[in-house]
Amino acid sequence: MSRGPLLFKDIDTPGLAGLEVYRGLGGYEALAEVLAKKSPDDCIEVVKASGLRGRGGAGFPTGLKWSFVPKDTPKPKYLVCNADESEPGTFKDRELIEKNPHLLIEGMILAARAIGANVGYVYLRGEFAWIQRILDRAIAEATAAGLLGPSVAGTDFRLDLYTHLGAGAYICGEETALLSSLEGYRGQPRLKPPFPAVEGLYRCPTIVNNVETLMNVPGILANGAAWYRQWGTEKSPGTKIFSVSGPVKRPGNYELPLGVPLSTLLNEHCGGMRDGFRVKAVIPGGSSVPPLPASLLDTALDFESLNAAGTYLGSGGVIVLDDRTCIVDALWNITRFYRHESCGKCTPCREGTYWMAEVLERLERGEGRDSDIALLDEVADNILGKSFCPLGDAAAMPVMGAIRHFREEFEYHVTHRRCRVNRRREELDALRSAPAAAEVTA
Repeated sequence: MSRGPLLFKDIDTPGLAGLEVYRGLGGYEALAEVLAKKSPDDCIEVVKASGLRGRGGAGFPTGLKWSFVPKDTPKPKYLVCNADESEPGTFKDRELIEKNPHLLIEGMILAARAIGANVGYVYLRGEFAWIQRILDRAIAEATAAGLLGPSVAGTDFRLDLYTHLGAGAYICGEETALLSSLEGYRGQPRLKPPFPAVEGLYRCPTIVNNVETLMNVPGILANGAAWYRQWGTEKSPGTKIFSVSGPVKRPGNYELPLGVPLSTLLNEHCGGMRDGFRVKAVIPGGSSVPPLPASLLDTALDFESLNAAGTYLGSGGVIVLDDRTCIVDALWNITRFYRHESCGKCTPCREGTYWMAEVLERLERGEGRDSDIALLDEVADNILGKSFCPLGDAAAMPVMGAIRHFREEFEYHVTHRRCRVNRRREELDALRSAPAAAEVTA
């Protein structure tokens, strides 16, 4: 079943994870053509012209990032694939690697040649051990076929690829913390500048790209920038994979052109809401971005439109919240996650996430104070833009966005000492009564 025009076009083909099936569908044809006809500089210019932007969350132009690697350095250069995918609500990269690992390998070979790297690493989150085994098999197949190693596809270009399993830390999704972890140190972010393109892994020039980003490279280099720009918008070209979760009828991964309205994704592709549920809010880019209320469901899913609406495309993790969900309770859950995952290196994030979680818990317990909403906003504002790395922003933005759009729910907690919606209480009551009901039946 085809679920998208590019990366998901053949994703469900039986045996696609194997080299023979991948090559049968045209895999590695782009590699041979590019190695024969395009110089590294040509590759960078084509990717620049395509407008491909990072698909891991930041959305930085990929070709521009590659161009920052110094050409006259005596140091070795490295390519690192960020497959940590720890953003709650995001599950696209795991499916891409699990079902089509050779496309990632081909993309990494082309990217490594463009920047002049001879060693590449795929950094996988700690829970992806089974995916690491799939990728290791694919790397072994590619090496045996002469597509990796000392003479890539019979040329004088060498590339060795390795996989590395993290230890389950969200902070290692940040590129400099990832590099520290890859070197064997504690996963904590580094001060920028210098940026990794100049001083990254082992203090050498390094490019860090997301899985989805690298998988777009073979198609772009084989078909050209104009081909890629047939999808998406002028400033946000191409397609994007959206990981949709929540009470929709068909949750899952969907690859769509950038610029498609959020309502189209939910209603036409996901089948709308499950019976009895209505949309209350949607978090469009993983848990670290501000939510959109139901009144903004026609917002286009591209970088610029979402920014104008006060949120971000992020990683494309679309989390749907229904009208039975308490926004304060959902926010408390998100904030506890960021409190737990803060590396503790800087004061705003370390202390701020703790106090936001404390205040939200107080509201949920029915002990909220009149000043708590303003306090939450103030603490979040003292984190935003003031922490050492983007994790602080990731914790602060959902809080500020939720208060902006759903302030009445916070006020309800203060004045009524409970949630406006009672689904959570009903679920707990049902769980408590289930054992008793079972005993009566017996």
